[in-house]
Amino acid sequence: MKILVTGGAGFIGSHTAVELVLEGHEPVIYDSLVNSKASVLDRLEMITGYQVPFILGDVRDPEMLDSVMEGADFDGVIHFAGLKAVGESVSRPLEYFDVNVGGSVAVLQAMLRNGVNTLLFSSSAAVYGDPEVLPVPETARIGTPANPYGRSKLMVEQVLEDLAVPETRLKLGALRYFNPVGAHESGLIGEDPNDVPNNLMPYIAQVATERLPLLYVFGDDYDTPDGTGVRDFIHVVDLARGHLAAMRFLVDHPGLHIWNLGTGIGTSVLELVSAFERVSGVAIPYEVIDRRPGDVAANYADPTRAQEQLGWRARYDVDRMCEDTWRWQQYAEKLL
Repeated sequence: MKILVTGGAGFIGSHTAVELVLEGHEPVIYDSLVNSKASVLDRLEMITGYQVPFILGDVRDPEMLDSVMEGADFDGVIHFAGLKAVGESVSRPLEYFDVNVGGSVAVLQAMLRNGVNTLLFSSSAAVYGDPEVLPVPETARIGTPANPYGRSKLMVEQVLEDLAVPETRLKLGALRYFNPVGAHESGLIGEDPNDVPNNLMPYIAQVATERLPLLYVFGDDYDTPDGTGVRDFIHVVDLARGHLAAMRFLVDHPGLHIWNLGTGIGTSVLELVSAFERVSGVAIPYEVIDRRPGDVAANYADPTRAQEQLGWRARYDVDRMCEDTWRWQQYAEKLL
């Protein structure tokens, strides 16, 4: 398959591009490089032996999208492009709705104009808000995400649901990620934010290399075993392979399909810190501060539907996630 990968230079997109190449597909990366770096393209070639085509562009630019899709015979789009920081979304909600919702609508419009019928959307477990039941199944109540980031993802899911009614030829999928971490086993690609990390694992890794002085833990008074937030951390390579499984499914299944991608196991912030210390041999200093707006106490997946429909299951445990992150972070320090 020839696949347009929006946001393909980013953390999850770059790992998915690797898996696409390794399975014999042809990814084309479309990325604005707002929160990613062009240098990842060379490292993708080092891993795969293939130079993935790259197009610099914004998903909100309809003329650029048309110029890319017209006559290109794409079999589908994997749509990663978007903003993803929960805390930032609280302070910059209009930007999140503009990029995440407006950009997704622009991509869908371009697909309709150019006869591309398959889209796999990068959604989030944030659509569940503060979950009423754990582990969280796809049938759990949605509609009350705890922050603008989660609301932007839910809005796009609702767009897909409504679009699938009149456009019956479309094959649409939404993957509700839990908490992607880790890096490629080569150590050549991983999560590489342009600024101070918004996500927990890269922050821990930068504290380990002393790029950052200490980790801030947002609250230790949640109703969880150690008082810190509990999340379902999933290795990014497991996540990338989930995208390939979903694309294979969509080939023969029109309509909208939604899957959780997670391990089904909850790990607390302090448990993740302990695991990183164990595999790296480096102490991680931290300070507990007030809770962060928009966070929930615990959220972890019921991945049964993906296992049954896609034949997909997460393979890697938290120690492996930390090992691969640490290998990547040590390489990333050399790139500075």
